[in-house]
Amino acid sequence: MNIHEYQAKQLFSDYKIPVPIGYVATNTDEAKQHAQNLGGDAWMVKAQVHAGGRGKAGGVKKADSLEAIENITNRLIGTSLITHQTSANGQPINRVLIENVTAIANELYLSLLVDRATTRVAIIASLAGGMDIEQVAATTPEQIINITIDPIVGIQAYQCRAIAFALKLDAEQRKQLTIMLYNLYRLFIEKDLSLVEINPLVITQQGDLLALDAKISVEDNALYRHKELVNLYDSTQEDAKEYKARQFDLNYIALDGDIACMVNGAGLAMATMDIIKMHSGEPANFLDVGGGTTADKVTEACKIILSDSKVKSILVNIFGGIVRCDLIAAGIIQAVRETGTTLPIVVRLEGTNVNEGKEMLAQSGLTIITADNLDDGAKKAVLAAKG
Repeated sequence: MNIHEYQAKQLFSDYKIPVPIGYVATNTDEAKQHAQNLGGDAWMVKAQVHAGGRGKAGGVKKADSLEAIENITNRLIGTSLITHQTSANGQPINRVLIENVTAIANELYLSLLVDRATTRVAIIASLAGGMDIEQVAATTPEQIINITIDPIVGIQAYQCRAIAFALKLDAEQRKQLTIMLYNLYRLFIEKDLSLVEINPLVITQQGDLLALDAKISVEDNALYRHKELVNLYDSTQEDAKEYKARQFDLNYIALDGDIACMVNGAGLAMATMDIIKMHSGEPANFLDVGGGTTADKVTEACKIILSDSKVKSILVNIFGGIVRCDLIAAGIIQAVRETGTTLPIVVRLEGTNVNEGKEMLAQSGLTIITADNLDDGAKKAVLAAKG
């Protein structure tokens, strides 16, 4: 689960990580009032969306008057911001963050993430702050510092010093970075995070370290332990179909293709997507209905699939182990009747009560294409999508 910059900065403050003072606004009057409360003669207006690249996309603007604050806020709120990390539709802007302009001497990059290769938390740092870290890694990998943390002993002072020297910090800044890293690691572990990113981490003109930006991702599977973080969830920043799927405990991810997939089991779902690609098709989604699904959940899964206007055919690939094939068939029939869809639906069933499931589909009176196996199903779904 991602959270907004202003929410991440509040968590930073709770853990004594220095951030600029800022206030979030949902309209122009609030934005002007916050600017007046902050004082000064220049402010930053920052669109709050769950995407990087906001500055390049026009989502971060400098205002040198209250009139400019009003104009910028008015232009941003109620629109969508399209960046290299969003879809073509962008992310809706419902609020902006107002901060004073910071006098910057240098920009750095700092993050903590789960390194799956080493199964440890890794610290990633770079002198190339303010840039896309992926671009830095691809073009100048020597600028990337990567240190993994032993989960038994936790972050160590020598690791902090190694990063500080690599970032060419002076003695006072090295002390600040050490404290910051200890606090970031504590935040990461205590809140079960999967990513903390500060880009840029700036050195101010006064020589102090300041987290000018903040990005936090929380591990979904740990949210039951953090009700206070669940409350930070913003459904407007998520694909509408993915949000609805979450309500029914379905694992759904929207993709760009036109062949929808409904499968039980993540591994089988990925294999299904692979074989669609092998037959020159493009999956429209990843959808795992789970091993213990019900007819009602299958119905909702079908409805979510059918709400995607790109979809031209549907491939249902179910291996009945815990879940029974007749329950899957009942859900498919119910969904088709409720939605009235005319899209071609290819169904491959195997496992528990497979004959009963196939019989239900055959007797339904609906135009449903059955498949003998996964390869046969993929071929038929690709051909159906191509008309």
